[in-house]
Amino acid sequence: SPTGSRDQYDVIDKHSQSGLDLVERYIKFVKERTEIEQSYAKQLRSLTKKYAKRGSKEEQDCKFSNHASFQEILNELNDYAGQRELIAENMMTGICVELTKYLQELKQERKTHLSDAKKAQQTLESSFKHLESTKKRFAKEWAEADKATQQAEKTESDLNATRLDVEKAKQHAHARTHTAEECRNDYAAQLQKYNKEQNLFYYSEIPQIFNKLQDMDERRVRRLAEGYCQFSDIEKKVLPIISKCLEGISAAGVKINEKQDSVLFIEQHKSGFERPGDVEFEDYSQGIKPATSDSSLNPPKVRAKLWPFSKKHKFVPPSFSPPSPFPPSSHPPPLSLPLSKLQRSPLSLCLREFNRSVKPRISTLKILRKSCLPPAAEDFSHLPPEQRKKRLQAKIDDITKELQKTQDQSDALEKMKGVYEQNPQMGDPSSLEPQITETAQNIGRLRGELAKYETWLSEAVGGEESSNTINNNTQHGVVAADQSNIYTEFDDEFDDIESPIGQCTALYTFQGNSEGTISITEGELLSIMEEDKGDGWMRVLRASGEEGYIPSSYVKLTP
Repeated sequence: SPTGSRDQYDVIDKHSQSGLDLVERYIKFVKERTEIEQSYAKQLRSLTKKYAKRGSKEEQDCKFSNHASFQEILNELNDYAGQRELIAENMMTGICVELTKYLQELKQERKTHLSDAKKAQQTLESSFKHLESTKKRFAKEWAEADKATQQAEKTESDLNATRLDVEKAKQHAHARTHTAEECRNDYAAQLQKYNKEQNLFYYSEIPQIFNKLQDMDERRVRRLAEGYCQFSDIEKKVLPIISKCLEGISAAGVKINEKQDSVLFIEQHKSGFERPGDVEFEDYSQGIKPATSDSSLNPPKVRAKLWPFSKKHKFVPPSFSPPSPFPPSSHPPPLSLPLSKLQRSPLSLCLREFNRSVKPRISTLKILRKSCLPPAAEDFSHLPPEQRKKRLQAKIDDITKELQKTQDQSDALEKMKGVYEQNPQMGDPSSLEPQITETAQNIGRLRGELAKYETWLSEAVGGEESSNTINNNTQHGVVAADQSNIYTEFDDEFDDIESPIGQCTALYTFQGNSEGTISITEGELLSIMEEDKGDGWMRVLRASGEEGYIPSSYVKLTP
């Protein structure tokens, strides 16, 4: 019986199925790898988007090399994420999709080969069963023939048997022997046929089928090996671009120039103010009474000169901090003193505060606080000289561009009008009049604005050229206050008369340590010269004649 063949068939069946299972497992593995790559790329893109700068403030910062380089790093990382996506895409199409297609072909081919082997096996088994059947019939018939022959011999030797009985027994034995001989011949023929079929099965059919299965499995192994190599090669192909991304990140770091960034920052923010001159000695021994003398019979009602500069020089004082002590109550701490109020403090207060606070602090080279900047003026006179010139020039450039654009629009309208006049069928010339008029008005307006800003720029440049310039302090990158004419240019602002608008009593003691403020003591009666404008400060006059700002929360109004 061909049972050995069946055993081999089962082993080959299991082995070939195991190979297909491995292909399927590898496909699943690569697919999960692509999902990881896609997720990684998505997270990288989200990260770059999160840290990418947007808005005018960020655009301003990106002029500095260290800010700009970080943006370049984000761009490179975004490109890097794109390469990870490309790896995922190529692995999916080159490995997963192609191997899945190949796997389906292998399954069909394996099924065909195994089916052929099974059919050949069944044919041989059927032939063997037929052989067994003829063999059994031959054995049975031969036994019957042998028995009939012995019976005939017995009958012949029996004296009582008639001649007819003997003849009859011989004929029966002869018939049985003849049938047995036929069965023997059938068995012999079937045996010969089966041996031939068995020989064909074991030496031709099955070897061919098993060879085909072997070839199929070897092809599968080779194709799977290629898939393994693809897993590496697909990533290798994008490595040069990934390397460029990484090199770009390194280059972004290498090209940062800290000195250039410093110079750019100084250039952006230098003020153009001159450094302050020396403060002169006031000799009170020569009979000059102090401005805040307690021996004054009548407290001065005349408002002293404000910051000693003409209105043309809008003085920007150095920065100061808000008072440190807070009242022992629920009132909020006082805000920084507004610059507009600081500019209106009396001359005596300014000089006292300058000697006490400003001069020592100038040596610390503090930058002006943004909170102390005055409201923006159309001619940018609220800015330091250098910044003012830059802003005026930028404004002139913008207006010039807009003027050119409007002029081009005007020329185009005039040409169109000429075409309509020559060819009325194309359009009505009068329909263009509103646009022509509007454009002409815009040109006039822009020319007026341009002239205005050019005049301001001329003043700014002229004023700077005529001044004694130890300007800009670009070597140190500081913004210094212009205090060169601290004792000069007193004008008729001394004649401004100002009366108190109310009375108040100090609830707490306040040490006025910042410019423009004065010290008060608890319980002191004060005259209100300027009420709180909503910024937490008010200007008061003491009985001694001192005038300055105090926190509104430190006093209560007197009815």
